[in-house]
Amino acid sequence: MTYPTLYESVLLALAAWRLFHLLAFDDVLNRPRRYVTRLNMTWKQEGDATGLRYRAGLANFIVCPFCLGFWVAALVWGAWLVFPTEALWIAVPLAFNAGLIGAQRMLSSE
Repeated sequence: MTYPTLYESVLLALAAWRLFHLLAFDDVLNRPRRYVTRLNMTWKQEGDATGLRYRAGLANFIVCPFCLGFWVAALVWGAWLVFPTEALWIAVPLAFNAGLIGAQRMLSSE
């Protein structure tokens, strides 16, 4: 069995974090997340009605780095095991994007 180098490990870890964050928190996937969890489209903040068929357990799974984050990391690692070169080609822009997000959060005054 081969193992990723330190360089590859960092790239894959940052790519996994970026994919997890995209799935769990980014606005671009807000509508699909609401559809899957059946969260009421009028929900804005805590205290608003979530809807009668709201899937709280699934919603908690999606935002949990120990839950969904594990499966995303396993998927990224599995992709690297099967397609090492292609997985790194995909991981590089995701890792750069993760670095940009981290830098923006550190440098932002908010």
